[in-house]
Amino acid sequence: MNKYIRCLTLLLCVCCYGAFAQRQAHTFALGNTDFLLDGKPFQMISGEIHYPRVPREAWRSRMKMAKAMGLNTIGTYVFWNVHEPQKGVFNFTGNNDIVEFVNIARQEGLWVVLRPSPYVCAEWEFGGYPYWLQNEKGLEVRSKEAQYLNEYHTYIKEVGKRLAPLQVNHGGNIIMVQIENEYGSYGNDKDYLAINQRMFKEAGFDGILYTCDPANDVKDGHLPGLMPAVNGLDKPAKVKELINAYHSGKGPYYIAEWYPAWFDWWGTKHHTIPAEDYAGRLDSVLAAGISINMYMFHGGTTRGFMNGSNFKDKTGFEPQISSYDYDAPLDEAGNATPKFVKFREVIKKYLPKNVNLPEVPAAKPSMTIPTFSLKSSAALLSNLPVPVINKTPLTFEDLKQDYGYVLYRAKVKGGTSGILALKELRDYAVVIVNGKAVGTLDRRLKQDSLHVTLPAGEAVIDILVENMGRINFGKYLLQNKKGITQSVTYAGKEVNGWQMYTLPFADTKSFTKTTSAGVTSPVIRKGTFKLNKVADTYLDMRRWGKGVVWVNGHNLGKYWSIGPQQTLYLPAEWLKKGNNSIEVLELLKPEVDTLSALDKPILDEIRK
Repeated sequence: MNKYIRCLTLLLCVCCYGAFAQRQAHTFALGNTDFLLDGKPFQMISGEIHYPRVPREAWRSRMKMAKAMGLNTIGTYVFWNVHEPQKGVFNFTGNNDIVEFVNIARQEGLWVVLRPSPYVCAEWEFGGYPYWLQNEKGLEVRSKEAQYLNEYHTYIKEVGKRLAPLQVNHGGNIIMVQIENEYGSYGNDKDYLAINQRMFKEAGFDGILYTCDPANDVKDGHLPGLMPAVNGLDKPAKVKELINAYHSGKGPYYIAEWYPAWFDWWGTKHHTIPAEDYAGRLDSVLAAGISINMYMFHGGTTRGFMNGSNFKDKTGFEPQISSYDYDAPLDEAGNATPKFVKFREVIKKYLPKNVNLPEVPAAKPSMTIPTFSLKSSAALLSNLPVPVINKTPLTFEDLKQDYGYVLYRAKVKGGTSGILALKELRDYAVVIVNGKAVGTLDRRLKQDSLHVTLPAGEAVIDILVENMGRINFGKYLLQNKKGITQSVTYAGKEVNGWQMYTLPFADTKSFTKTTSAGVTSPVIRKGTFKLNKVADTYLDMRRWGKGVVWVNGHNLGKYWSIGPQQTLYLPAEWLKKGNNSIEVLELLKPEVDTLSALDKPILDEIRK
């Protein structure tokens, strides 16, 4: 027995030593001109990757690509709405397991810059805020309002429990933590920023804290005493001048968001910028000793209902597409692009002595899938849940629904024609009369009414409303409720007596009532396709109208024929040999029942 105990003790000592060796403490500090890692100058060459936008199974391969390009650090936001989808209900599992994401980075030899600000922007639904904040009367995000600060404090403490122990000063690989996010583009309340700083420290973030803002907004967004970082500026002299001005005349100098390209929204062209246009800029910044974070190094895909929207007075409502390709160094599938190659050549020049880059992993294989049928169909109108009844329309938030769709139903005396008007529709509606779709309304186009003719007798008006993504940037963050947010009139008279059916589409399992041919309203189509091998592929949605796709239970995101995105990326990690299940929610073309897949994406096709 004593021998057994001695062996067990020795084994525990070995294991503990191994864990200690892996989590050996380092120091990370701000020098007058440089970051100091273990007391030596450290130039951070970072790239942004967002864990919810990449399948968990692919996190490690993306990290290996980062190392191969020459990055030494990964930047990521932390997304409040995925971690606390309902008040007091937290989720840090599966694709939300940010602790594992950070640990994989450590295992791959990468430091992490953490951005757990309650607001992230990121072209993400509501800028990362959970929808339910809007149900607390008087709550005002990004302010000193008591309810907001209380919810924020609860959330950041939950994040701190998991991630504060992974800071570099505790033996982990998180070297810096950002408070708030581009706050100077929204406000200038230094007391509010100081509250942010205090709450982060109370949550255990006791290492280097910093702020980041676009160049013109650093004055309003920085907090005296913290390092100010700048976004979107890459002229070395100006970067240093700006940071010196707000940091006691010294550095370090950090471009927290260096943009090699841009994101896309529905109905506009796919944004691309030639690699040659930015390789020289990268060279000049690194030559000046400035640290950077590429936004994005790899964008991935905004799946489910997590895309956000912009809204500006001059340009209006701009919901973002599912692909977050971003024309980044890694494409949506995680393969090297010409930017990757060009940037790698630049970064090589600034590596420490005796450091060689690993070989670039080979491009992942991709495949086509021949045309297959979705033989089963379920009419949306035949698969409705129990309704909520109210005199006037209720918003998504009133119905305690986060994302997806709500069907509004009312009965009106028929035999007439007139204008059906929806006041403050948010955001897209399919109008259905007696089971037949008669038109659509699109907030992007400032459409809020259409002429309808009602048949004789009592007519049933159904209005299927889609949340196209809550606003993620700017002054309209507080105007983010979805659905029919005010009233509905027909022929000038207000329509009352509504039944409302919540359709969040967390999955499609409840849609079991099949439909015969001739459906003239939104439909769920279901089918299977058989594979002898698995590889990345891209579902070709060009024949379809508008909707969402699920494969093997995974929500792949939204499609819309107006473009620019015409395909949906389907990662190999979510496929299997043999039969694969697929469901498609189609709003506009219920007659389409076949689908195929391509071996490359179509991200640049605009249609009327």
